[in-house]
Amino acid sequence: MPMDWIWGLIGGLLIGTGGAVLLLGNGRVMGASGILGGLVDRSGWGTAAERAAFVIGVIATPLLMLQILGLEADTHLTSNWFAVIAAGLLVGAGTRIANGCTSGHGVCGISRFSLRGIVATVFYILAGGLTLVLFRHILGVI
Repeated sequence: MPMDWIWGLIGGLLIGTGGAVLLLGNGRVMGASGILGGLVDRSGWGTAAERAAFVIGVIATPLLMLQILGLEADTHLTSNWFAVIAAGLLVGAGTRIANGCTSGHGVCGISRFSLRGIVATVFYILAGGLTLVLFRHILGVI
């Protein structure tokens, strides 16, 4: 029986642990879009080293783990670049409209019993499901 689900569990535990360490260590909520956004729009340059370390860690850790464990990445990414670019732009716009992303609202917001985080997460999940139905089943793009 495949144990692929275990990687999702381990990843979730690592994200939750990272969020708890950041919150307990310096009182800041771990929101990936806010961390990256602060580097891009220069509003967070006072903590640029911390933000850059986070971004580098998010990119480097999976690559390093693939090498250490000798695994292959099986992402099932579509070859339709229009869909990939549209998805990235829509996610970016959504995180700006909602003032955060799933790491900030979903992981850190729900764990702090934040009503705003819970509501945002419910709408993220609904929007993701509707987008999947639209693109895969109605438009046939994905």
